[in-house]
Amino acid sequence: MNGLKRIIIHWTAGTYTPNNVEKEHYHFLIEYIKEPKEIAVIRNGKFKPEDNLNCYDGKYAAHAGGGNTGSIGVAICAMLGFKDYRHIGNYPIKPIQMEVCYELCAKLCKEYQIPVKRDNIMTHYEFGRKNPQTSSKGKPDIMYLASNPSLPSNKIGDFIRGKILWYYKKLEAEAEGLSQYVC
Repeated sequence: MNGLKRIIIHWTAGTYTPNNVEKEHYHFLIEYIKEPKEIAVIRNGKFKPEDNLNCYDGKYAAHAGGGNTGSIGVAICAMLGFKDYRHIGNYPIKPIQMEVCYELCAKLCKEYQIPVKRDNIMTHYEFGRKNPQTSSKGKPDIMYLASNPSLPSNKIGDFIRGKILWYYKKLEAEAEGLSQYVC
C-alpha cells in the first residue's frame, strides 16, 4: 500500500474557475468552461497527492480538517452562493464537471490502489458526518447535485461511488484489451 488511503470530493464554494487559494487546498480542481464549447478541465493544485502523506511539515493540500493525512482532495469549481436546496447560487455544479470527476477519481483509485468503498471515497459532507470531532463537521460539500436535485444528501455519496466504480470497471476492461465496456 502506498499510504494514500482515500479521496475526499469537494466543491470549492467559488466560481467555475479555480483561484490561487483553491489551488493551495486541493490536489485537483475541475473547472467549467462554457464557450466556445462546454467542457470541464482538470487543473492541478499546488501540491501532489503524495504531499499529504506527511501533513506535519506544512507542505500539503489542506482540504479536509482532520482528514488530510493520506487523503487526495478533488474539488469541483462551483457553488458560490449556495445556502440550501432552494438557494443554490449562480454557480451550480455542471453535469460535465461531475462526469470528469467520476473518471478522474476512478483513475486515481487505480493509480493509488484505493478501493471504491464508502471508507475510501467520500464527499466532504460525508467525512464531516463520520468525523464530527473535526473541523469538517457541518461542511455542505457535496450535499446537493443540481443535475439530480431530488437525490437526498445522504445518498449522494453512494451515487458518486457507483459512478466512479463504473469508470473503474471501464478502465479495467480497457486494460484487458476489451474495446467496449458492456454493462
